Amino acid sequence: MNEKIINSVLKETLINLKTQGILATPNEYHKEFCKVSKSYKLTINECEQFKKLVSKLSKNEQLEIKKKEISTFEDMIPILLNRVSKENVNTLAELFQKSITPSISIDIDENLQKFSVKIGNSPALLFEEDIQKEMQEFITKRFEADKKIVKQKTSEIAKLLTLMSQHFNDAIHSSGQGSQEVSDIKSKIQSIDINESGMKTLSDLQTQLIDAAKSIEQEMSTVGEKLSSGKSEVETLEEKVKKLEEELDKTREESIKDHLTGLLTRRAYEESIKKIENEFMRNNTQYAIVFFDLDHFKNINDTYGHDAGDVIISTFAKILDKNTRDLDIVGRYGGEEFVAIIHFNLKRELLKYLKRIKSIVQDNDFVYKKQKIKVTFSAGVAIRNNHNNYEGTIQKADMLLYNAKEGGRDKIVMEDGTAI
Repeated sequence: MNEKIINSVLKETLINLKTQGILATPNEYHKEFCKVSKSYKLTINECEQFKKLVSKLSKNEQLEIKKKEISTFEDMIPILLNRVSKENVNTLAELFQKSITPSISIDIDENLQKFSVKIGNSPALLFEEDIQKEMQEFITKRFEADKKIVKQKTSEIAKLLTLMSQHFNDAIHSSGQGSQEVSDIKSKIQSIDINESGMKTLSDLQTQLIDAAKSIEQEMSTVGEKLSSGKSEVETLEEKVKKLEEELDKTREESIKDHLTGLLTRRAYEESIKKIENEFMRNNTQYAIVFFDLDHFKNINDTYGHDAGDVIISTFAKILDKNTRDLDIVGRYGGEEFVAIIHFNLKRELLKYLKRIKSIVQDNDFVYKKQKIKVTFSAGVAIRNNHNNYEGTIQKADMLLYNAKEGGRDKIVMEDGTAI
C-alpha cells in the first residue's frame, strides 16, 4: 500500500476530528479513519473485519447498527450484550418444540418433525424472521390437528353408541322371545294331569319345574327392564354426543364467520392472509388489498335506526360475497369497514371487479321496511407488489381509503392515482 496515501489518510483523519471538535480517542479515531479510508478507496483489514462481523448478526441487530450509525467494535458491545444467553435460547427452543407438538393428535407431520429437529440443533434460529413465520404456521397447524382429532373422536363415540343401541335392541328382543317360550313351557307343564296313584314323584317334579320356570320368567323380566333402562341411558348419551358435535361445528363456524354478515371475522381474515402472504413470498402470487367503508354510516343509524344500519351492512356484505371469487377472500374488518384480497394478473381484471361492486351499489337502493335508502361507499386499493411486506400494503390501502373519504367520498382510489 502506498505510504504517501496512508500518511494522507492519517493526516485527514486528525484534521477532521479537530474540525468536528471530537477528541482523538482510539474509538473515535478508528471510526473517522475507516470513513476517510473509504473516500480514498482503500481496503483496511480492521475496517473490513467490522463489516464481516456485522454481516453475521441477526437482521434486527444489523438494522439497529445501521440506525445508530455504529462503526466500531466498542460501540457494538451494548447491542451484543442484549442477546439472550445460550442457556435461555435452548430453553426457549425446548418450549417451542413442545408447543407445536399436537396435544391430542399422535401423528406428527414430517415437516414439523424436521423443523423441530432443526430448531433443536440450532436454537438461535428462533430469532430469524423467516423461522418465526414458519413457527406461526406450525402453531396454527398444531391447533388444526387437535381440533380434527377431537371431531374425529366425537364421531367415533357417536358410532359406538349407535352400535351399542342396536345391540341393546337385539338383546331386549331376544329376552322378550325367551320369556314367551318359558311361559309356553310353564303352561304345558301345568296342563299335565297327575292324579293317578303312585305319581307323587312326577307331581313333585312338576312343581319344581313350574317354580323354576317362574323364577326364569321373573329373572328374564328383570333383565329386560334393565336392558330397556340401559337403552334409554345410551340414547340420552348419544343425544348429548350429537349435541356436542353440533356445538363444536357451530363454535368453529362462529369463530370464522361474522354473525351479522356471514363474511370472515377479522381474526379469521388475519389467519387467511397469512397463507396468502406465504403463497406470495413463494410464488409471487400477485394480489391487491381493497379497503371498503360505507359513507355517512352514522347518519344512516341516526336517521333510520341501528336495525336499518344492520340491514345495510348485511346487504353490502352479500354484494361483496356474491361478487368475490372463491380464490379471493373478503371479511368484515370492523363496524362498517370491509376488506378484500383480490388476486389478479392484469390491472384490467382488478378494475373490472372494482367497477362491478361500484355499479351494483350505485344502481340499486338498499331497502329497510319498504324505505329505500341510497348508500355509497369509499375504498382504497393497494398492490402487494409495490411494498416490502403485507403490513406496508394494508397501511397504504387504509391511507388511500382516507384519501377517498377526504376527497368527497363515493369513490375508489388506487395507489397509481386511478379513481373510480
